[in-house]
Amino acid sequence: MVRILNTSRLPRLANTVLYEKKWLTTSAKPNIQETVTIKDNTYKRDDYTNVTDKIISLVGRNLHTTPKHPLSFVRQKIVNYFYKSFVNARGNPIFSVYDNISPIVTVEQNFDSLLIPKNHPSRQKSDCYYINHDNLLRAHTTAHQAELIRSGLDNFLIAGDVYRRDEIDRTHYPVFHQLDAVRLKTRDQLFPNDDVLKIFDNKNKTCIINGQAKQDCHTLEACKLMEHELKSTLVGLAKELFGENTKYRWVDTTFPFTQPSWELEVFHNNEWLELLGCGIMIQSILTNTGVTDRIGWAFGLGLERIAMCLYQIPDIRLFWSIDSGFLNQFNTEDVNKKIIYKSVSQYPQCTNDISFWLPQNKSSPYASNDFYDLVRSIGGDIIEQVMLVDQFKHPKNGKESHCYRIIYRHMEKTLTNSEVNVIHKQIETAVRKQLGVTVR
Repeated sequence: MVRILNTSRLPRLANTVLYEKKWLTTSAKPNIQETVTIKDNTYKRDDYTNVTDKIISLVGRNLHTTPKHPLSFVRQKIVNYFYKSFVNARGNPIFSVYDNISPIVTVEQNFDSLLIPKNHPSRQKSDCYYINHDNLLRAHTTAHQAELIRSGLDNFLIAGDVYRRDEIDRTHYPVFHQLDAVRLKTRDQLFPNDDVLKIFDNKNKTCIINGQAKQDCHTLEACKLMEHELKSTLVGLAKELFGENTKYRWVDTTFPFTQPSWELEVFHNNEWLELLGCGIMIQSILTNTGVTDRIGWAFGLGLERIAMCLYQIPDIRLFWSIDSGFLNQFNTEDVNKKIIYKSVSQYPQCTNDISFWLPQNKSSPYASNDFYDLVRSIGGDIIEQVMLVDQFKHPKNGKESHCYRIIYRHMEKTLTNSEVNVIHKQIETAVRKQLGVTVR
């Protein structure tokens, strides 16, 4: 619902693995590797395969359920809030939690079940890690909503790792963690004291709510009550996480799987922070799973974004560290303990630029995310940031040039220029061979 690593430790330069030819991108040429193996499961490669060995090595780390880990603390805070906020007549929580579902999903799960159009940008190979044409690493935990609803669940939370090809900086990483929630209600649950009011509008009219059109199948009363419960619940969650006096605001938005849709922003550190996305579930998602007598709301949020704010963690790569200087700061059984991360040390940056002419191959166009994946596959977590600092188009031959600035910084030691130069040279060689560019 929201927009929005390494194997067992941060990489040492001495253990840097040379670039392997079985890495495949949208711009790369086909290779002789026929299969890809992820967690003992083998899949046949095809022209959609673009998942890298670096990304595969991160599958199964499950930081969101690792004891005494900041991401696990945030997940548990949210679970605890829902456990106490929604209980049955006996005082037992009605929300169930699913936080160990495999991140390998089908295209149908990740897109089709959520009514995401075939031409939607989120389906592109430049945005997702495809295993092959039919399977990918989930881009959001929302991918599991339909299957859980189909199994008979009305109230549930989903937490897990999600995978997206993205830029490289201190707030973006190709693997991060999300938490989704779904709540479905019947007519009797929504209107317990009224036998007349209904969920569905047989007259098929459209009403406007806060500038957004409700779904024409829903009555205004049903939509307004669900909106009220959804927003009250999420404002309560924001105050649970950031404090009772937290300022907040609602922003109208759009998602393929909810209508109306909103984003909740909180005022944190003197700026507005997008906390989550939410809305009334598109009714056909429910009917496609066999549910015809309920209306639902849903939301999703990113755990890293919240954890970086709550604990003042400056770099998203730190979540993947096993360095005791980082982990010992969270060595507590109390998930509500106030913890402010203290930098163990601040090693200096090393910066190198790389410029190249883009390939003029219209059938397989160059994508920046291919380059970012290549850089991360070779440099691992010593890559702090990659920035596109210059673009140039030759006035005569029309060729395009990109210049990227790569910032290197190790989380555990000071890098030398000679060490960085070795890695940078490997990147130059790989980008020329795999992406077909001409290094300037």
